Amino acid sequence: MSRYSAYVACLGLTVLSGVLALAHPGWWWGAAAFGALSLLGSLDLLQRKSTLRRNFPLLAHFRYGLETIGPEIRQYFIQADTDKVPFSREQRALVYQRAKHVNDVRPFGTLRNVYGGDYEWINHSLAPAEVRDHDFRIVIGAERRQPYSASVFNISAMSFGALSAAAIRALNGGAKRGGFYHDTGEGSISPYHREAGGDLVWEVASGYFGCRNDDGTFDPGRFAAQACDPQVKMIEVKLSQGAKPGHGGVLPAAKLSPEIAATRGVPMGRDCVSPARHSAFATPVELLQFVARLRELSGDKPTGFKLAIGHPWEWFGIAKAMLETGILPDFIVVDGAEGGTGAAPAEFVDHVGVPMREGLMLVHNTLVGLNLRERIKLGAAGKVVSGFDIARTLALGADWCNAARGYMFALGCIQSLSCHTNRCPTGIATQDPARWKHLDVPDKATRVFEFHDNTLRALRDLLCAAGLTHPDQLGPEHILRRVSPTEVRSLAALYRYMAPGELLDDRQLRHAVFREFWDEARGDAFMPPAHVLRLRASKSN
Repeated sequence: MSRYSAYVACLGLTVLSGVLALAHPGWWWGAAAFGALSLLGSLDLLQRKSTLRRNFPLLAHFRYGLETIGPEIRQYFIQADTDKVPFSREQRALVYQRAKHVNDVRPFGTLRNVYGGDYEWINHSLAPAEVRDHDFRIVIGAERRQPYSASVFNISAMSFGALSAAAIRALNGGAKRGGFYHDTGEGSISPYHREAGGDLVWEVASGYFGCRNDDGTFDPGRFAAQACDPQVKMIEVKLSQGAKPGHGGVLPAAKLSPEIAATRGVPMGRDCVSPARHSAFATPVELLQFVARLRELSGDKPTGFKLAIGHPWEWFGIAKAMLETGILPDFIVVDGAEGGTGAAPAEFVDHVGVPMREGLMLVHNTLVGLNLRERIKLGAAGKVVSGFDIARTLALGADWCNAARGYMFALGCIQSLSCHTNRCPTGIATQDPARWKHLDVPDKATRVFEFHDNTLRALRDLLCAAGLTHPDQLGPEHILRRVSPTEVRSLAALYRYMAPGELLDDRQLRHAVFREFWDEARGDAFMPPAHVLRLRASKSN
């Protein structure tokens, strides 16, 4: 009967309080409180949806309450400073400190186990370099009429709709001050992207938001009208994103505000659908033709695509299509499976897509093997928040890095993991004006700028310590990783790198994934190789 003890006690206290209230009116408050709890317990017993509530009237609600605040308890009292779930307290604190432009140095020594597995570091030089400027840049689309000089650290794709109006304004304001770009995300260019005038990369995804016909297909006229705006510096076709590749999205009609509908070019009162695949192309060759068409319509601005690597033969098909057609993207952004999202199915977040490092290596190696690497710039995104994160990613083969959640932390995100609820406590990932109107845009724009600026200063100091003067000098030989208590390997030794032109001659390929899939990949279709189809067929025999 202990399961019912709280309920029975409330019933008894209700009666007792009622009796005492006859002589002492102050007890009516007790009678009302215990009566309300008794009523709740009675409802628990009578309802049939929850067995737990029927078996533990009243007591079950204590469990629900503790479960509700469980993430906060773990974050503030249980997790270690270095536990990455998904970002550690140490990582978040670093962003907060740099965004606020306060002291970010550490006392007493590292908290990391330098003899533990996967510990990484950059080797220093006995002849450090001296570099005054930390505004490191790379030119994207040098052959275009409107090339773009991009920072090596930019704001990754986050749509208006996923983020609030105030958050978009603050991000773009910070990008304007710092001279780095702000990726619009697939939700198109909102009025809030335009207010501060910061550089934009327009992401065009399968929904063709901002450049679509009424039936959801691509509209070249609407695209050209926006893409020719001088604020738009580059065009990015989104093939997939790391957190949920191969999965479309739906913004329910109930959550579609007039502002979001106008920005995306969709009607009110209907679900806003992002299909899982594009309708403008169906093969690797058609993808490149679409890229070339967008480049022409935009006035010859740098145009490329973003993808999370999945089936390697599909990426190889795109690479072969480049050889067959001569059409090259100006850039490719590789998004890792560790990337963030406002909402995605658990299976996709945890078990779909290639992590950023392996995906970046595959794309980099392919372009090197085809002698195309110098003509196509590579960006990468996936949990990049520090100068060392940038250095390691560039050493693996990227030319620049993007970050989304890092800049959200700069805005004040506390990692409450409530992005999908519309109840973001900091007014960032919500469309509730009662919440986002309290986000101070000028202050947060300054923090975005300071986070970018101080992170690049940290990157410069790392480069100088390594004897380098620019991030483009970083290579896999500079980053070391402990693979066991007694073994250390450089990234150059851990990963197999393709020799220039290796895919163009008849030599035996050393890289296993290329040996397995390169020869049978096709530029005219995203089809699996014949031997993969045979394996599939064997299951039904």
